Amino acid sequence: MPRQPSEQVRTPPSAVARETPAPAGPDLRPHPSRTTRTGGTDGTAHPTHTTDPTSTTSTTGFTNTTNTTRTARPARTPLTPYHRLFAVPGARAFTLGNLLARLPSGMFSVSAVIMIAGSRGSYALAGAVTATGLAATALVAPWTARLVDRHGQARIAVPATAFALLGSLALLLCVRLGAPDWTLFAAYAATATTPNTGGMSRARWAHLFRDDPDAVHTANSFEQAADELCFMLGPVCAAFLCTALFPEAGTLVAGVLLMTGILVFAAQRSTEPPPQRHPRSASPVLAPGMPPLLLGFLATGAVFGSMEVVTIAFADAHGHRGAAGAVLALQAAGSCAAGLLYGTLKPVGPAERRHRLGLAAMTLTMSLPLLAASLTGSLAVLAGALLLAGTATAPTMVTGMALVQRRTPEGRLNEGMTLAVTGLLGGIACGSALGGWMVERFSSTAGYAVPIAAAATALILSLLISGRFQRS
Repeated sequence: MPRQPSEQVRTPPSAVARETPAPAGPDLRPHPSRTTRTGGTDGTAHPTHTTDPTSTTSTTGFTNTTNTTRTARPARTPLTPYHRLFAVPGARAFTLGNLLARLPSGMFSVSAVIMIAGSRGSYALAGAVTATGLAATALVAPWTARLVDRHGQARIAVPATAFALLGSLALLLCVRLGAPDWTLFAAYAATATTPNTGGMSRARWAHLFRDDPDAVHTANSFEQAADELCFMLGPVCAAFLCTALFPEAGTLVAGVLLMTGILVFAAQRSTEPPPQRHPRSASPVLAPGMPPLLLGFLATGAVFGSMEVVTIAFADAHGHRGAAGAVLALQAAGSCAAGLLYGTLKPVGPAERRHRLGLAAMTLTMSLPLLAASLTGSLAVLAGALLLAGTATAPTMVTGMALVQRRTPEGRLNEGMTLAVTGLLGGIACGSALGGWMVERFSSTAGYAVPIAAAATALILSLLISGRFQRS
């Protein structure tokens, strides 16, 4: 068989000796074929054998003109699971926007209380106005989330936020101009259209990693840690702005942060879940396993609400009311650290079982503040107990949100998670009232029994439904 010129090129030995190594990087020169063959002395073609894939000269003395592909470098392994999350294009940008938008959630209510109480001289009025806003949010937020699911995050979140900001500005003007008290309730109720920024962020992670439950677990852990961080920093920032500058400063700064964050978040369209314009499923409230789970969130919220009121009362009773915020921040710090650590671990076993274990751990750790208050009466010891008690909060909440995501029907994820947040808000309101009643009726120390009872209630609810909704 005659030798084909296009298949090989005979290279003189002197040329082989003068051959220089191939340059670094891939060879971008066009090649006529994908196979290199060399001719033997008998006129037949044989494959070229070489141990160096980047060399242009084979060990048989023939130049390889068709296959100089360089071996690709192996992909760099992420240092932590969180590096993997933020390696996704657009993830850092939407997370930054979401954090900016989420921080004001801990600023508006504190700013409103300081602003109203300072102008009208009534904490009762200030508390009633903020409670009205909380109740309005519990009613409106699920409908806003349903619109987000149907029409998309960017299309709904931006106008809903703008309308809520109008309510905040109306409240500011009513307080400033001395308008009748009823206008304060109406203005603050208008802020209920604020979208659930944490829920929208979780929905994006669930969409991006819909086939990777471990990554979703890490993302939920990060989001819970972000919630705790905003809970710590929001009230502190609001109190500082309102006292160091002027009473309306907290509301104004919170409004700017909220609108800026939502605009940055909504601009990241590549990571936005597609809207479900015609969902065929019923409301998440009616989904199997959701009603008792939402009741569990209600009981969990009572843990947070009662703990806050009782701790403030305990610090006030011991002459350290100004330190109550810092003490409560330690509980949030413990939860934040535990959430970040929990996100680096791979979940083991069914989520239902992990949720029950988390609730059991929360019930046990919530007894630490009661022991510290009753045995020592020291605010410093109580602070340490709250730090430890917070470590069980984030893992429980992360697993609870994972169950909400799993049980929510397709196309209604934002609505399902907003219902969980609504349950938490309702529980916080009930827990605050019950904790205040215990303090008034008995003592601040006795009030720490309320968080224990609330956590135990959530655990009992989880145990009652465990046999019906086991999922791996």
